[in-house]
Amino acid sequence: TKTARNRPIATMQARMIQSMLPRDRRVGILTISATDLTPAHLQAAGVPEGTPVVGVEDGQELYRVIINDEPELDVARAQQDLLEAAVRLVAEHPETGAILLECTNMSPYSHAIARETGRPVYDIVSFIEWFHAGLRPRNFG
Repeated sequence: TKTARNRPIATMQARMIQSMLPRDRRVGILTISATDLTPAHLQAAGVPEGTPVVGVEDGQELYRVIINDEPELDVARAQQDLLEAAVRLVAEHPETGAILLECTNMSPYSHAIARETGRPVYDIVSFIEWFHAGLRPRNFG
């Protein structure tokens, strides 16, 4: 179980993403379990107060497999769970201007979520790539 000290690293991007959005838009977070991603987690990661959070706990595949640490995952069904959650996030919070995936297991679905919602999608991979770009800047010369 995650604790506020063991905060989800991907959520550390939320404030930066929020700062790039127009004033009438905000970042929304997709997570495995909206109830397990507590206000303490969000606060510890610097997530702006009031950021909408939607989980996939109502889905058929991803939540069950991740929470139960099952050895096999139906990728198509997991993607459907995430697409349904992303559509719900945007429908319930139409001001969502970008989506942040809290769980590292969601990264393979970023492209499909962006295509389905028309919103930019950020995840742990985009965070690591950004960080790495500072460590190993491109040589344009």
